[in-house]
Amino acid sequence: MSIKTVASNRKAYHNYFIQDVIEAGIALTGTEIKSLRSGRVSLGDAYVRPENGELWLVNAHIARYEAGGLSSHEPTRPRKLLLHRKEINLLTGKVREKGLALLAVRVYLKGSLAKVGIALARGKKQYDKRQAIASRDVEREIGRAMKNRSFSRK
Repeated sequence: MSIKTVASNRKAYHNYFIQDVIEAGIALTGTEIKSLRSGRVSLGDAYVRPENGELWLVNAHIARYEAGGLSSHEPTRPRKLLLHRKEINLLTGKVREKGLALLAVRVYLKGSLAKVGIALARGKKQYDKRQAIASRDVEREIGRAMKNRSFSRK
C-alpha cells in the first residue's frame, strides 16, 4: 500500500518533545479530500481536542477546492478523527496528565484513505530549543568535516 505524505507540521518538532505518534483516520467531505489530494493543506497551528468522548482536529487548514462551486467547505472547520474507543480513552487519559498535548504532525494518503499522525507531545522550554539547535549545528559541522576528510585522502 503506497503512502504519500501531503503535509507535515515541522513547527511541532521544534516546539515539542514528541513521545508517541498514532495513526488516525479523518472524516472529510468531498471537496476536502479533493483539496487534500492536490496538497493544499497546512498543519501550522493544528492540534487535537478531546470532546464528548471523541477527538477533533482543530485549526488544520484545508484550502477550498477551486472546482467545488458554492457548496465548498469551510477551510478551518473542526474535523472528527476516527479511532477505536480504547485508543481515544488512552489518549484523553494521557492528555489530562500535566503538560501533555495532542498535535497533528502529519497528514498523508494511505492507499485511497486520508490519515493523520497524532503525537503525544510535551512542550519544550526556550533553553531546550537552544540546546537542540546547538546540537544540530555540531552534527552538521561533524558531517562536513568527515566529508572533507574523505576527499582529502585521495
